[in-house]
Amino acid sequence: MQMGLQMQGRPPFRSGSAVWNPKGLWYNSWIIMLADDEKVGSFMLTFEQKLSVIESFPELTRKDVSLGRINFHYEESGYDKKIVVYHLHPNGNGFVYAGHTADYATDERGLVNIRDYSAEELRKLIRASIQSLAPKTSAEQAVSGDAAEEERWHGPNGQTLLLIHEDELWYLYAGLNLESAFETYEEAARYLQEEGFKRP
Repeated sequence: MQMGLQMQGRPPFRSGSAVWNPKGLWYNSWIIMLADDEKVGSFMLTFEQKLSVIESFPELTRKDVSLGRINFHYEESGYDKKIVVYHLHPNGNGFVYAGHTADYATDERGLVNIRDYSAEELRKLIRASIQSLAPKTSAEQAVSGDAAEEERWHGPNGQTLLLIHEDELWYLYAGLNLESAFETYEEAARYLQEEGFKRP
């Protein structure tokens, strides 16, 4: 990106990923520095700003851990996994669990690094995490009944489908609505994966 700022007579220099040159300023970093070290732009949330966003979710409970880091738990989780925000650090680094979602690339632990997230991106990620960990809805409980086997599959945009094995068929429900029926589990799983869903 080029900014229309001329720096005649100023030699090129670099600050992080920001570079001045006689034709203007190009940058691809979260911060731009002037020659006198004046900060003129910042897109990375501070620790306090991240904390404010996270604490706006009443579903989450704060748990202080070592070295000034903070976890936030979703105590009503329908799964064994309860930590939504993991090791939020005073330096602004931290992680959000997204292992049950289909919209985010995660590490092997199911975590997403939120160091460079904007406030809106962070809210969206936390909301998706909470939704993916939520206990079964009344509709899901109604359709599952005494089914011998059932699975929740999470897809794009926070969608959740319930796959139930009953009467020798696999039924796929969205809430109370029957979406499809399959003769085998493999057929149902392949369909869900092709549609962008994954199970915890």
